[in-house]
Amino acid sequence: MSFALYMLGFALFLGGVVWAAVVAGVPHLYIGIGTLILLGIGIFSAVSKTRAKDPS
Repeated sequence: MSFALYMLGFALFLGGVVWAAVVAGVPHLYIGIGTLILLGIGIFSAVSKTRAKDPS
């Protein structure tokens, strides 16, 4: 559940960044590349923050 909440918050953040880039006139190719990079970073960080710790 916390993974889904983390990803929902990150998706809202990413949407705001994309919207700001479109308003600023950034070319769509660069917006797409940046979105994929940030989405990958978001998934990696969500997994690392919500992963169950080893009991050892």
